[in-house]
Amino acid sequence: MSVTVQVEIRQLPHGEGLALPAYQSAHAAGLDLLAAVPEDAPMILAPGKHALVPTGLTIALPAGYEAQVRPRSGLAAKHGVTVLNAPGTVDADYRGEIGVLLINHGDASFPIRRGERIAQMVIASVARAELVLAVSLSATDRGSGGFGSTGR
Repeated sequence: MSVTVQVEIRQLPHGEGLALPAYQSAHAAGLDLLAAVPEDAPMILAPGKHALVPTGLTIALPAGYEAQVRPRSGLAAKHGVTVLNAPGTVDADYRGEIGVLLINHGDASFPIRRGERIAQMVIASVARAELVLAVSLSATDRGSGGFGSTGR
């Protein structure tokens, strides 16, 4: 069951005229974020390079929520372009511009044009941990088995 949470959003001057983030289907989890680059100056992302792409948006999340900035599967599958720090986190007390750190793993330069859907933003509730110092931890079947240790 999904929950609706109200998030205040503001468009910065360089984001004016762009559509606000929107869900693209009835059950989509993520709102598409658009590139707020100049119309006459697309950002060119060369193979192997990364760049911080502006969205022209600021948001005010309620306490207890975060916004996760995630890759768009279409960009990754078709062009090898993805979010470098996926998922990026926007904390509830952050009021700066949302930027998307993209990297091009593809073989060709990728032009990022104004209004291009570059990432998706998922609003999620946050559980805060209370860390309790312990002398030992409870035993499990897995124990301290690390990378690649399960499913054998």
